[in-house]
This record gives sequence, structure tokens and C-alpha cells, in this order.
Amino acid sequence: MSEVQGSGGRDSGARGFAAFAARRGGRARGQSFWAAQWAAAVEDVWPEEGPLKKGRSFARTGRIGPITVSPGRVAAEVYGGEETYTTQLTLTVLDDDEWDLLWERTADRPAETEALLAGDLPEDLLEAVEDARVRMLPGYGDLDADCGCDALDHPCPHATALAYQLSWLLDTDPWLLLLIRGRDAREAVEELKSALLMRALAGDEEDEAYDAEAGNETVGGPAQSPDDTLQRAAYARPAAAPLPALPRLPDRPATAAEPLTGIEADPLDRLAADAAQRARELLAYAHGLGTTPPEPLDVWQDTVRLAATHPDPRVAQRLRTGCGHAGEDLDRAAAAWRTGGRAALDVLAHPWTPSGQQTARARTALAAAWETEELPPVDVDGNHWTLTGRGLQLRLGRDGRWYPYRRRDDLWWPAGPPSGDPAEALADLMGLADDM
Repeated sequence: MSEVQGSGGRDSGARGFAAFAARRGGRARGQSFWAAQWAAAVEDVWPEEGPLKKGRSFARTGRIGPITVSPGRVAAEVYGGEETYTTQLTLTVLDDDEWDLLWERTADRPAETEALLAGDLPEDLLEAVEDARVRMLPGYGDLDADCGCDALDHPCPHATALAYQLSWLLDTDPWLLLLIRGRDAREAVEELKSALLMRALAGDEEDEAYDAEAGNETVGGPAQSPDDTLQRAAYARPAAAPLPALPRLPDRPATAAEPLTGIEADPLDRLAADAAQRARELLAYAHGLGTTPPEPLDVWQDTVRLAATHPDPRVAQRLRTGCGHAGEDLDRAAAAWRTGGRAALDVLAHPWTPSGQQTARARTALAAAWETEELPPVDVDGNHWTLTGRGLQLRLGRDGRWYPYRRRDDLWWPAGPPSGDPAEALADLMGLADDM
């Protein structure tokens, strides 16, 4: 191995990334293969659980500034109370000989070579790394941390938090692993191509020597150049691509921020919002969320719609008087409608029992997104997932979305818009508990 940053064979540029916003709960380790490998390697190098746990918590606070990743170095400004510290991780940069050996070992693996040339970082590249006896992931004596906080722990929570946030970056750009070791993605691909060309040239020379020795001429015209070999490999890859997925369901239509009073409201805004909501329901049906297309609204549903969307507060008051339901029932129903229309109203009024597969899928999503020790206890009753002793609840709708609820005066009230991801919905719900 070479020395730390700056001693590699060439000067690869640094890359900057915006700061991560605060996260309410959720898993602190990245989810992709390379992110998980990075986090596991960091935890092997720094096995003491105390600083790691503090780092996982600090990583979610939103108090780490923009991150700079460069050869041999990951750095960020950290905001610790009234003080600001510079925190950095340093790793060993590979020298030119080590990179050459890695690309030679990679060229022995056609599948990995093809993936790299296509812009992907394959998981099996780790085997080529091991064959070349070089380091891609952190190891003992290879990863170090420095922070201006002067904490007694080494590494300090700021450094471990930065290491965990790097795993979040690796979720979207695993090539950063190569940049830390001294090569950006473009340089890595060009060096791999050079290794392939050298191998092809060496193969042509061996063939010519064999032909000369045997007294034979090359059959079928001149030998193919290395560029021809690479082009044939590229065109041999299947060109067919799957059809794109359906667009995501749009957000619910916005309603007026403040009610109008004293004049008759313009009905155009309400008609547009109702049309958008209807379009959303039809799009949900097109996504397969429902066995039949949505039917026209019944009297109660239309009453709730008017109470939820009409900008004149006198309308809601008249509806409370004349609908035949308790005013609180209509208020809760209108609150539900504002979070998700008819689907949200159904979630409020009609409990149901999801299939075992749906429940198992939700449990798996929560386990994958949350640290085991930080996942709050949840009581499951049909489609109601209640956080034990917290007065908070998630409800799974028949449309596949999770609706947050908060207990108020012995009644469950809608507490916000739904989410398609149970882990995200749970994190937002925990944020409600923090704000209470």
C-alpha cells in the first residue's frame, strides 16, 4: 500500500455532496450491497459499541454539513451545539501498481468486466480485489479519524456518524469507494479498457508468432483490433429494455390554506380538486390497487368531501347540522378526507384484515429500515398497527398506503398524509411523538 492521500499515481478530483436532512428514526446503515459492506467493515475496525451507537444517533440529527469525498479523505463540518468542528476520515490510497494488478484480475472475469464497462459496480468485484490483495473496504491500520471536538472516545461520535453517512452516499453512488482509494469512475473504466487492450494485443502477438512458426496465414482476413473486440462485445449485449414503470401516484390535491368568508366561493377550484382526486383514484386502480374501479360517491362521502374541501366555514357548519351524524364524526371524516380522499375515509371507518403476506412484507420492511434496538414495540390488530403506550397508530389502507393516526380524547384522529413505505410512515409518526 502507498501512503495516505496525495501519493497515488494521479490527481483525482474531490466531489462534494449536500448535507443530509435530519432523519426521524430509521436504519443508520446504508441499504445497498456496497453500503452494507462499508458499514460492516467500519464496525470491524471500530468494534466498540458505545461510539458506534452514539454515531448512529448523531448521523440522523442533520448536524453534519456538506460532505467532501476525495482520494484518501472524507471530510465535513459538524455542528456540535455552539461549536463547529472539522471531522475527517482518512484511508490509504492505492498506488499505480496496485491499480494495475486489480484491473488485471478484473479482466479475468468477463461478467464483472462487462458490468464495469456498462457503468455498474458489481458485487463480485470484491473477489477480484481479494485476488489482487489490495484493499477497497476499510481495514485495520487503514482507516483513521480526526475531529476538532477533542472527545475522549476514539473515534468520536462525529467521526462514526460521518462514516455512517458515507454509507448513505454509497447507496446512490458506490463508485465513491474507488474515489476514496484514488480513482474516479472515468479513470477506473479507462484503466480497465487499457488492461483489456493490452491483453488483446498480447493475444494477437501470440497468434502471429504461432502462425509464423506453423507457416500458416491468418484465415478470413486481417486480425481483429482490440477496439473491434470491445465493439463486438458491446453489440453482443441484448438491447431490449423493459417498459418503464407507471408514474407514481400524484400527491393529493391542495386545498385552500385559509377559508374564505363573506362571499360565495368560486367553484372552479373545488371542481379541479375533485377532478384531480378522481384521477388519482383511477390511477391507483390502474396500478392494481383495487379489484374494481372507484364508484361514484354516496351521500355520506359527498357530504364529507364538501365539508373537507369547501373554503367557506359556514358550509361545514350547515353540514354538521343537517347530515344526521355527530359533529365530531363529520370533523374526523373531513380530516381524513383531506389526507387522502375517499381511500383515507375508508381507512377511518372500516377496519379490515390484510393477508399474511402483506403483514409479513410490512414487518420485513420495518426490520430492514430500523436498527433492531431502536424499533419501537408495535401491537398489530388487522390493519391497525399501534405503537405501544404512545397514542400513535398506523393504518394500512386497501390502496397499499400507510395512514398515521394520533389518539385524542379517546378517539383516533388522522394525523397526516399517507406513505407507501411503512418504515417511512413509522419514522414520520415517531416525529409526531417528538413534537407532542
